[in-house]
Amino acid sequence: MIKQITPNIWQLSFKAFGSCVYFVKINNKNILIDTSSKEAREELLSDLEELKIKPEEIEIILLTHDHYDHVENIEIFPNAKVLSKKETRKKFPEIQVINAPGHSQKDVCYLYRDTLFSGDVIFDKEHNYVGRTDLPESDERKMQESLQRIKKLKYTKLCPGHII
Repeated sequence: MIKQITPNIWQLSFKAFGSCVYFVKINNKNILIDTSSKEAREELLSDLEELKIKPEEIEIILLTHDHYDHVENIEIFPNAKVLSKKETRKKFPEIQVINAPGHSQKDVCYLYRDTLFSGDVIFDKEHNYVGRTDLPESDERKMQESLQRIKKLKYTKLCPGHII
């Protein structure tokens, strides 16, 4: 299912298990935030086709973390470069990269204008739904520290890794 968040941001969510994928257009660059799971691959490709975007037209991939349900479709984007935090800051100074460990050790959130891409750190601001911390690499203390950092950010739109 496709939902337009802003004039240059679309949320792609799926019936099959997987993370939400965000298509973002910045400076005429086609960017995906996360790529979802293999189970959601056909729906992802169908949604991109509906947006008139071919897989080879995706130029940049930003990952919120490396869990399988967020990264399994990277290879279907042959021309995309997965940017590190440092590369993202350099190539897209308008995107703030926020280290947010807790759900996993390498979680990051991306703040672009007034939109926060929160991955699996926070799902619903109003109901305080946050990512799981019962996984082997999770850390409840780090999650609480990350949530405190996120509370200080100024954003009006939340784009989570999963819709609850």
